[in-house]
Amino acid sequence: MSNATNSPAESLIYVELGERSYPIYIGSGQLAAVGISRFIQGKKALVVTNTTIAPLYLSALQSQLQDKQVDCVILDDGEQYKNLETLNLIFNQLLENNHDRKTTLIALGGGVIGDITGFAAACYQRGVPFIQVPTTLLSQVDSSVGGKTAVNHSLGKNMIGAFYQPQAVIIDTDSLGTLPEREFSAGMAEVIKYGLIADAEFFAWLEENSDALKRGDQRALTYAIEQSCLNKAKVVSADETEQGIRAILNLGHTFGHAIETFQQYSGWLHGEAVAAGMVMASHLSLLSGGISQQQLDRIKRLMSHWSLPIAPPADMNIDDFMQLMYRDKKVLDGQLRLVLLQELGQAVVTSDFQTDLLRQVLLEGCSE
Repeated sequence: MSNATNSPAESLIYVELGERSYPIYIGSGQLAAVGISRFIQGKKALVVTNTTIAPLYLSALQSQLQDKQVDCVILDDGEQYKNLETLNLIFNQLLENNHDRKTTLIALGGGVIGDITGFAAACYQRGVPFIQVPTTLLSQVDSSVGGKTAVNHSLGKNMIGAFYQPQAVIIDTDSLGTLPEREFSAGMAEVIKYGLIADAEFFAWLEENSDALKRGDQRALTYAIEQSCLNKAKVVSADETEQGIRAILNLGHTFGHAIETFQQYSGWLHGEAVAAGMVMASHLSLLSGGISQQQLDRIKRLMSHWSLPIAPPADMNIDDFMQLMYRDKKVLDGQLRLVLLQELGQAVVTSDFQTDLLRQVLLEGCSE
């Protein structure tokens, strides 16, 4: 279970996982207010960030760690760099600077930085602590919470990784002020996802408050991030290593990962690919007797309000999708499992769908 304490501008949530439980701090000014140094048990830390984020927030983070020996590795920015070669740059820095088992890794950046830093922490000397300081909306509401860490392979997204929980997640909403509009919209895809899979009231709230979110209203931002994290924390607490219910968090991701892999991780943003994937999954849900046409129309309308794609890339065809989707991690014993919507706010993971209907969804999507 998880709980929260609320105020207009900040929130504190706990992900309850026994000895691996940790706090999520949400709000304006949290990077300075939380006191990140108290989560570092040893004398050393390694900050992992990228060329975009370092000029913006690295010095502010380092000022919180003056009592520690802090090294830093600055990686190239982009999903195409989330691979084993880049991962090795982190290991090189750790080894060259004699970091031991008490060192703490700090991920300062978006989802790519969080995923690759977490995986490095899981692997280095068989596991060292790490802290998430996510700076994009997508990483704040999704990838920084739950302990999924990974790198990509040319044949599939996130195929090499581990479940490894952070010591803490520090979400400073001020970082969203420097986030490009396209990146913010991509993050909204994951926010919308929580309404679709588990919280119909939150979906309706998003329909009513999208303009406030676009204006950067602090109360609206904090609430949207808080509700997203609460929904994810509840699922993660019940199923940490995705043996069952946690898979509902992957609504649209099998389609979306196929798009990203097809584009070799250098085309659409993750949230854009997932948005199109969620619409396709929702369409299949409709054809399979789940959501109504009216609900599908609401989903498309909200995605479009955020300028998110509701159809796959024009250069992908059915065969491209089928080949890549059957490499997905949710394929078991040769059976493709998908997350479908029974109702708005109620999702199920199932392989009980007609392949002909899936092909119809792909055909109609690829022809739009």
